[in-house]
Amino acid sequence: MTMKYVHFDASSGLSGDMILGALLDLGVPPALFKEKMAGLRLPVEIAVRTVRRGGFRALKVDVRVRRGHPVERKFADVERVIGKSRLAPAVKDRALAIFRRLFEAEARVHGRRFSEAHLHEAGADDALVDIVGASFLLEELKAGAVSCSPLNVGSGWVKTSHGVLPVPPPAVAEILRAAPVYSAWVEAELVTPTGASIIATLAGRYTKFPEIVYDRVGCGAGTREFPEIPNVLRAFYGDARAFEPARHVHIIEAAIDDASPQLLAHFLDRALEEGALDATLSPVVMKKNRLGTKLTMLAPVDRMEGLIEAVFRETTSIGVRTYPVERRVLERGTRTVRVGGQKIGVKVAAFAGRTVNVQPEYEDCLKASRKTRRPLKEIAHRAVCEYAKKS
Repeated sequence: MTMKYVHFDASSGLSGDMILGALLDLGVPPALFKEKMAGLRLPVEIAVRTVRRGGFRALKVDVRVRRGHPVERKFADVERVIGKSRLAPAVKDRALAIFRRLFEAEARVHGRRFSEAHLHEAGADDALVDIVGASFLLEELKAGAVSCSPLNVGSGWVKTSHGVLPVPPPAVAEILRAAPVYSAWVEAELVTPTGASIIATLAGRYTKFPEIVYDRVGCGAGTREFPEIPNVLRAFYGDARAFEPARHVHIIEAAIDDASPQLLAHFLDRALEEGALDATLSPVVMKKNRLGTKLTMLAPVDRMEGLIEAVFRETTSIGVRTYPVERRVLERGTRTVRVGGQKIGVKVAAFAGRTVNVQPEYEDCLKASRKTRRPLKEIAHRAVCEYAKKS
Protein backbone atom coordinates (compact mmCIF):
# COMPACT_ATOMS: atom_id res chain seq x y z
CA MET A 1 0.00 0.00 0.00
CA THR A 2 1.42 3.39 -0.99
CA MET A 3 1.71 6.20 1.54
CA LYS A 4 -1.55 8.08 2.03
CA TYR A 5 -2.67 11.45 3.38
CA VAL A 6 -5.67 12.55 5.45
CA HIS A 7 -7.08 16.09 5.30
CA PHE A 8 -9.64 17.06 7.95
CA ASP A 9 -12.38 19.62 7.25
CA ALA A 10 -13.00 21.09 10.72
CA SER A 11 -15.63 23.66 9.70
CA SER A 12 -17.88 22.16 12.41
CA GLY A 13 -15.02 21.79 14.87
CA LEU A 14 -13.66 18.44 15.98
CA SER A 15 -13.44 16.14 18.97
CA GLY A 16 -11.84 12.80 19.70
CA ASP A 17 -14.95 10.78 18.87
CA MET A 18 -15.51 12.74 15.63
CA ILE A 19 -11.94 11.98 14.55
CA LEU A 20 -12.47 8.28 15.30
CA GLY A 21 -15.73 8.23 13.33
CA ALA A 22 -14.22 9.99 10.31
CA LEU A 23 -11.19 7.66 10.21
CA LEU A 24 -13.27 4.51 10.67
CA ASP A 25 -15.56 5.69 7.89
CA LEU A 26 -12.55 5.62 5.54
CA GLY A 27 -12.70 1.84 5.60
CA VAL A 28 -11.13 0.42 8.76
CA PRO A 29 -13.32 -2.44 10.10
CA PRO A 30 -14.92 -1.45 13.44
CA ALA A 31 -14.30 -4.99 14.74
CA LEU A 32 -10.53 -4.56 14.25
CA PHE A 33 -10.63 -1.18 15.99
CA LYS A 34 -12.50 -2.61 18.99
CA GLU A 35 -10.11 -5.55 19.19
CA LYS A 36 -7.07 -3.26 19.33
CA MET A 37 -8.67 -0.95 21.90
CA ALA A 38 -9.51 -3.96 24.09
CA GLY A 39 -5.74 -4.35 24.48
CA LEU A 40 -5.73 -1.22 26.65
CA ARG A 41 -7.73 -3.16 29.25
CA LEU A 42 -9.99 -0.27 30.14
CA PRO A 43 -13.49 -0.58 31.65
CA VAL A 44 -15.18 0.71 28.50
CA GLU A 45 -17.66 -0.40 25.88
CA ILE A 46 -17.24 0.91 22.33
CA ALA A 47 -20.20 1.24 19.97
CA VAL A 48 -19.99 2.34 16.32
CA ARG A 49 -23.23 3.28 14.58
CA THR A 50 -24.48 5.24 11.59
CA VAL A 51 -26.35 8.46 12.40
CA ARG A 52 -27.56 11.58 10.61
CA ARG A 53 -26.41 15.08 11.38
CA GLY A 54 -28.08 17.93 9.51
CA GLY A 55 -29.48 15.40 7.08
CA PHE A 56 -26.09 13.85 6.31
CA ARG A 57 -24.89 10.34 7.11
CA ALA A 58 -21.91 9.91 9.45
CA LEU A 59 -20.36 7.37 11.81
CA LYS A 60 -20.78 7.97 15.54
CA VAL A 61 -18.36 6.38 17.99
CA ASP A 62 -19.58 6.10 21.58
CA VAL A 63 -17.18 5.13 24.34
CA ARG A 64 -19.15 4.21 27.44
CA VAL A 65 -17.16 4.01 30.68
CA ARG A 66 -18.44 1.26 32.98
CA ARG A 67 -17.15 2.73 36.24
CA GLY A 68 -19.40 5.40 37.71
CA HIS A 69 -16.88 8.01 38.84
CA PRO A 70 -14.50 10.20 36.81
CA VAL A 71 -10.84 9.21 36.63
CA GLU A 72 -7.94 11.62 37.12
CA ARG A 73 -4.61 10.67 35.65
CA LYS A 74 -1.12 12.10 35.50
CA PHE A 75 1.10 11.60 32.47
CA ALA A 76 2.89 8.70 34.16
CA ASP A 77 -0.46 6.91 34.56
CA VAL A 78 -1.30 7.36 30.89
CA GLU A 79 2.20 6.27 29.88
CA ARG A 80 1.80 3.10 31.94
CA VAL A 81 -1.54 2.16 30.33
CA ILE A 82 -0.23 2.71 26.80
CA GLY A 83 3.10 1.02 27.50
CA LYS A 84 1.41 -2.20 28.65
CA SER A 85 -0.59 -2.54 25.43
CA ARG A 86 0.55 -4.64 22.47
CA LEU A 87 0.16 -1.84 19.96
CA ALA A 88 2.92 -1.05 17.47
CA PRO A 89 5.70 1.23 18.76
CA ALA A 90 4.76 3.91 16.21
CA VAL A 91 1.18 3.97 17.54
CA LYS A 92 2.38 4.23 21.14
CA ASP A 93 4.83 7.03 20.30
CA ARG A 94 2.16 8.99 18.43
CA ALA A 95 -0.37 8.61 21.26
CA LEU A 96 2.13 9.64 23.93
CA ALA A 97 3.14 12.72 21.89
CA ILE A 98 -0.53 13.76 21.80
CA PHE A 99 -0.97 13.21 25.52
CA ARG A 100 2.25 15.09 26.25
CA ARG A 101 0.88 18.15 24.44
CA LEU A 102 -2.35 17.85 26.41
CA PHE A 103 -0.55 17.63 29.77
CA GLU A 104 1.79 20.49 28.89
CA ALA A 105 -1.23 22.70 28.16
CA GLU A 106 -2.89 21.71 31.46
CA ALA A 107 0.30 22.44 33.36
CA ARG A 108 0.67 25.92 31.82
CA VAL A 109 -3.00 26.82 32.29
CA HIS A 110 -3.03 25.84 35.97
CA GLY A 111 0.51 26.94 36.79
CA ARG A 112 1.73 23.47 37.74
CA ARG A 113 4.76 21.38 36.96
CA PHE A 114 4.34 18.88 34.14
CA SER A 115 4.72 15.93 36.52
CA GLU A 116 1.99 17.35 38.78
CA ALA A 117 -0.55 18.13 36.08
CA HIS A 118 -3.59 15.89 35.94
CA LEU A 119 -6.53 15.69 33.61
CA HIS A 120 -10.22 15.57 34.33
CA GLU A 121 -12.52 15.15 31.31
CA ALA A 122 -9.64 14.65 28.88
CA GLY A 123 -7.88 12.17 31.17
CA ALA A 124 -10.77 9.73 31.49
CA ASP A 125 -10.89 6.32 29.87
CA ASP A 126 -12.79 7.54 26.82
CA ALA A 127 -9.98 10.02 26.04
CA LEU A 128 -7.46 7.19 26.08
CA VAL A 129 -9.58 5.39 23.50
CA ASP A 130 -9.90 8.59 21.43
CA ILE A 131 -6.19 9.37 21.36
CA VAL A 132 -4.78 5.86 21.11
CA GLY A 133 -7.57 4.94 18.68
CA ALA A 134 -6.82 7.87 16.37
CA SER A 135 -3.12 6.96 16.44
CA PHE A 136 -3.91 3.34 15.55
CA LEU A 137 -6.35 4.24 12.77
CA LEU A 138 -3.88 6.62 11.09
CA GLU A 139 -1.26 3.87 11.21
CA GLU A 140 -3.72 1.33 9.80
CA LEU A 141 -4.61 3.75 6.98
CA LYS A 142 -0.88 4.30 6.23
CA ALA A 143 -1.42 8.06 6.56
CA GLY A 144 2.01 9.62 6.23
CA ALA A 145 0.68 13.18 6.07
CA VAL A 146 -2.11 14.87 8.02
CA SER A 147 -3.47 18.35 7.37
CA CYS A 148 -6.45 20.28 8.64
CA SER A 149 -8.56 23.26 7.73
CA PRO A 150 -8.72 26.29 10.05
CA LEU A 151 -10.75 25.24 13.08
CA ASN A 152 -14.20 26.56 13.95
CA VAL A 153 -13.97 26.68 17.76
CA GLY A 154 -17.53 27.90 18.35
CA SER A 155 -18.46 30.51 20.95
CA GLY A 156 -20.30 31.04 24.23
CA TRP A 157 -19.63 29.11 27.45
CA VAL A 158 -18.94 25.51 28.46
CA LYS A 159 -19.37 23.68 31.78
CA THR A 160 -16.22 21.93 33.03
CA SER A 161 -14.90 20.51 36.29
CA HIS A 162 -13.33 23.95 36.84
CA GLY A 163 -16.68 25.73 36.47
CA VAL A 164 -18.21 27.60 33.56
CA LEU A 165 -15.51 28.76 31.12
CA PRO A 166 -15.57 30.83 27.91
CA VAL A 167 -15.16 29.14 24.53
CA PRO A 168 -12.50 28.21 23.63
CA PRO A 169 -11.67 27.07 27.19
CA PRO A 170 -8.13 27.78 28.44
CA ALA A 171 -6.63 24.37 27.65
CA VAL A 172 -7.96 24.43 24.07
CA ALA A 173 -6.76 28.00 23.58
CA GLU A 174 -3.29 26.98 24.78
CA ILE A 175 -3.10 23.87 22.59
CA LEU A 176 -4.23 25.73 19.45
CA ARG A 177 -1.89 28.67 19.97
CA ALA A 178 -0.17 28.18 16.57
CA ALA A 179 -3.28 27.05 14.65
CA PRO A 180 -5.64 29.24 12.58
CA VAL A 181 -9.00 29.40 14.40
CA TYR A 182 -12.28 31.27 14.01
CA SER A 183 -15.82 31.32 15.41
CA ALA A 184 -18.94 30.92 13.27
CA TRP A 185 -22.59 29.86 13.34
CA VAL A 186 -22.88 28.04 16.67
CA GLU A 187 -22.82 29.14 20.32
CA ALA A 188 -21.22 25.99 21.74
CA GLU A 189 -17.82 24.40 22.31
CA LEU A 190 -16.90 22.87 18.94
CA VAL A 191 -13.26 21.89 19.60
CA THR A 192 -12.55 19.74 22.67
CA PRO A 193 -9.16 19.47 24.43
CA THR A 194 -8.77 15.89 23.16
CA GLY A 195 -9.57 16.83 19.57
CA ALA A 196 -7.34 19.90 19.76
CA SER A 197 -4.40 17.84 21.05
CA ILE A 198 -4.75 15.22 18.35
CA ILE A 199 -4.87 17.69 15.49
CA ALA A 200 -2.25 20.09 16.90
CA THR A 201 0.21 17.21 17.30
CA LEU A 202 -0.43 15.39 14.04
CA ALA A 203 -1.34 18.08 11.50
CA GLY A 204 1.68 19.09 9.48
CA ARG A 205 -0.18 21.95 7.84
CA TYR A 206 -3.36 24.01 8.17
CA THR A 207 -4.97 25.08 4.91
CA LYS A 208 -8.51 25.99 3.86
CA PHE A 209 -8.58 23.26 1.25
CA PRO A 210 -5.49 21.95 -0.51
CA GLU A 211 -5.30 20.91 -4.13
CA ILE A 212 -5.81 17.17 -3.74
CA VAL A 213 -7.05 14.09 -5.56
CA TYR A 214 -8.89 11.97 -3.00
CA ASP A 215 -10.19 8.40 -3.08
CA ARG A 216 -12.59 8.44 -0.11
CA VAL A 217 -14.41 10.80 2.24
CA GLY A 218 -15.04 9.73 5.84
CA CYS A 219 -17.62 11.45 8.04
CA GLY A 220 -17.48 11.42 11.84
CA ALA A 221 -20.46 12.67 13.84
CA GLY A 222 -20.39 14.81 16.95
CA THR A 223 -22.75 14.14 19.84
CA ARG A 224 -24.98 17.19 19.51
CA GLU A 225 -27.34 18.19 16.70
CA PHE A 226 -27.11 21.84 15.62
CA PRO A 227 -29.84 23.53 13.57
CA GLU A 228 -27.31 25.87 11.95
CA ILE A 229 -24.73 23.39 10.63
CA PRO A 230 -24.25 19.61 10.32
CA ASN A 231 -22.11 18.54 13.28
CA VAL A 232 -19.80 16.42 11.12
CA LEU A 233 -16.04 16.17 10.68
CA ARG A 234 -15.01 15.14 7.17
CA ALA A 235 -11.75 13.32 6.41
CA PHE A 236 -10.48 13.33 2.80
CA TYR A 237 -8.16 10.41 2.03
CA GLY A 238 -5.91 9.72 -0.92
CA ASP A 239 -2.48 8.94 -2.32
CA ALA A 240 0.17 11.20 -0.79
CA ARG A 241 1.68 11.76 -4.25
CA ALA A 242 -1.57 13.49 -5.28
CA PHE A 243 -1.49 15.80 -2.24
CA GLU A 244 -0.34 19.33 -3.06
CA PRO A 245 -1.15 21.53 -0.07
CA ALA A 246 1.63 23.97 -0.91
CA ARG A 247 0.87 24.50 -4.59
CA HIS A 248 -1.20 27.66 -4.02
CA VAL A 249 0.95 30.16 -2.13
CA HIS A 250 1.50 33.93 -1.99
CA ILE A 251 4.44 36.22 -2.59
CA ILE A 252 4.99 38.96 0.00
CA GLU A 253 7.33 41.75 -1.09
CA ALA A 254 8.68 44.92 0.48
CA ALA A 255 11.20 47.44 -0.87
CA ILE A 256 13.34 48.86 1.95
CA ASP A 257 15.94 51.64 1.72
CA ASP A 258 16.49 52.67 5.34
CA ALA A 259 17.40 49.45 7.19
CA SER A 260 20.83 48.19 8.18
CA PRO A 261 22.19 45.00 6.57
CA GLN A 262 22.37 43.38 10.03
CA LEU A 263 18.66 43.99 10.65
CA LEU A 264 17.66 42.53 7.30
CA ALA A 265 19.95 39.51 7.70
CA HIS A 266 18.31 38.81 11.06
CA PHE A 267 14.84 39.15 9.57
CA LEU A 268 15.47 36.37 7.03
CA ASP A 269 15.87 33.93 9.93
CA ARG A 270 12.72 35.32 11.58
CA ALA A 271 10.74 34.93 8.35
CA LEU A 272 11.58 31.23 8.17
CA GLU A 273 10.67 30.83 11.85
CA GLU A 274 7.30 32.47 11.12
CA GLY A 275 6.53 29.90 8.42
CA ALA A 276 7.86 31.41 5.18
CA LEU A 277 8.60 28.69 2.63
CA ASP A 278 11.43 30.81 1.25
CA ALA A 279 12.86 34.26 1.94
CA THR A 280 15.41 36.25 -0.09
CA LEU A 281 16.99 39.71 -0.24
CA SER A 282 18.04 41.34 -3.52
CA PRO A 283 19.50 44.79 -4.33
CA VAL A 284 17.24 47.26 -6.15
CA VAL A 285 17.38 50.92 -7.23
CA MET A 286 14.45 52.80 -5.73
CA LYS A 287 12.97 56.26 -6.30
CA LYS A 288 15.40 59.19 -6.26
CA ASN A 289 18.01 56.65 -7.47
CA ARG A 290 18.56 55.39 -3.95
CA LEU A 291 19.97 51.89 -3.44
CA GLY A 292 17.63 49.64 -1.52
CA THR A 293 16.81 46.03 -0.79
CA LYS A 294 13.81 44.01 -1.94
CA LEU A 295 12.55 41.50 0.59
CA THR A 296 10.69 38.58 -1.03
CA MET A 297 8.92 35.82 0.89
CA LEU A 298 7.00 32.78 -0.31
CA ALA A 299 4.15 32.15 2.11
CA PRO A 300 1.33 29.63 2.63
CA VAL A 301 -2.07 31.31 2.97
CA ASP A 302 -2.34 30.49 6.67
CA ARG A 303 1.03 32.16 7.45
CA MET A 304 0.52 35.41 5.56
CA GLU A 305 -0.87 37.56 8.37
CA GLY A 306 1.86 36.54 10.79
CA LEU A 307 4.58 37.24 8.22
CA ILE A 308 3.15 40.64 7.28
CA GLU A 309 2.97 41.58 10.95
CA ALA A 310 6.59 40.47 11.40
CA VAL A 311 7.68 42.71 8.50
CA PHE A 312 6.08 45.75 10.13
CA ARG A 313 7.33 44.90 13.62
CA GLU A 314 10.92 44.00 12.77
CA THR A 315 11.88 46.02 9.70
CA THR A 316 11.53 49.68 8.73
CA SER A 317 9.09 48.89 5.90
CA ILE A 318 5.78 50.80 5.93
CA GLY A 319 4.08 48.73 3.22
CA VAL A 320 4.07 45.32 1.54
CA ARG A 321 2.74 43.85 -1.70
CA THR A 322 1.10 40.43 -1.92
CA TYR A 323 -0.04 38.34 -4.86
CA PRO A 324 -0.97 34.67 -5.36
CA VAL A 325 1.31 32.30 -7.25
CA GLU A 326 1.49 28.58 -7.89
CA ARG A 327 4.51 26.42 -7.26
CA ARG A 328 5.53 22.86 -8.03
CA VAL A 329 7.84 20.95 -5.71
CA LEU A 330 9.57 17.62 -6.04
CA GLU A 331 8.80 14.69 -3.78
CA ARG A 332 11.36 14.96 -1.00
CA GLY A 333 12.75 12.73 1.72
CA THR A 334 15.80 12.36 3.94
CA ARG A 335 18.12 9.40 4.35
CA THR A 336 20.98 8.95 6.81
CA VAL A 337 24.47 7.69 5.93
CA ARG A 338 27.74 7.42 7.86
CA VAL A 339 31.04 8.97 6.78
CA GLY A 340 34.07 8.54 9.01
CA GLY A 341 31.79 7.33 11.78
CA GLN A 342 29.65 10.50 11.58
CA LYS A 343 25.93 10.60 10.75
CA ILE A 344 25.03 12.73 7.72
CA GLY A 345 21.55 13.45 6.46
CA VAL A 346 21.05 13.25 2.71
CA LYS A 347 18.16 15.09 1.05
CA VAL A 348 16.67 13.11 -1.82
CA ALA A 349 14.32 14.69 -4.39
CA ALA A 350 12.27 12.68 -6.87
CA PHE A 351 10.14 13.42 -9.92
CA ALA A 352 7.48 10.91 -10.99
CA GLY A 353 9.01 8.37 -8.65
CA ARG A 354 12.57 8.73 -9.99
CA THR A 355 15.41 10.30 -8.00
CA VAL A 356 16.66 13.47 -9.69
CA ASN A 357 18.68 15.19 -6.96
CA VAL A 358 20.78 14.01 -4.01
CA GLN A 359 22.27 16.59 -1.65
CA PRO A 360 23.98 16.00 1.71
CA GLU A 361 23.04 18.31 4.60
CA TYR A 362 25.60 21.10 4.83
CA GLU A 363 25.62 21.37 8.63
CA ASP A 364 26.10 17.62 9.03
CA CYS A 365 28.97 17.65 6.53
CA LEU A 366 30.57 20.62 8.26
CA LYS A 367 30.40 18.89 11.64
CA ALA A 368 31.86 15.69 10.18
CA SER A 369 34.62 17.66 8.45
CA ARG A 370 35.66 19.28 11.71
CA LYS A 371 35.57 16.04 13.69
CA THR A 372 37.45 13.96 11.11
CA ARG A 373 39.69 16.84 9.94
CA ARG A 374 38.92 15.96 6.33
CA PRO A 375 38.04 18.54 3.62
CA LEU A 376 34.38 19.52 3.46
CA LYS A 377 34.12 18.68 -0.24
CA GLU A 378 35.51 15.20 0.42
CA ILE A 379 32.93 14.56 3.17
CA ALA A 380 30.08 15.75 0.90
CA HIS A 381 31.29 13.55 -1.98
CA ARG A 382 31.61 10.49 0.24
CA ALA A 383 28.11 11.07 1.68
CA VAL A 384 26.63 10.97 -1.82
CA CYS A 385 28.63 7.83 -2.63
CA GLU A 386 27.43 6.13 0.55
CA TYR A 387 23.85 6.96 -0.37
CA ALA A 388 24.39 5.53 -3.86
CA LYS A 389 25.65 2.26 -2.35
CA LYS A 390 22.46 1.88 -0.28
CA SER A 391 20.08 2.75 -3.14
